Amino acid sequence: MGLILLEALLALVVLVAIVWWTMFSGRKGGELKPPPEAQDQDKPPSA
Repeated sequence: MGLILLEALLALVVLVAIVWWTMFSGRKGGELKPPPEAQDQDKPPSA
């Protein structure tokens, strides 16, 4: 019984480590901002 619990705990630790790695392994400054011309296309035309 103890071996099953130890294996389940190890699997949980591995899962948390994988999620942590994928969440925080991106760019250091976050996502890149879109170019200025792409920002202008998002706004509706002014009347």
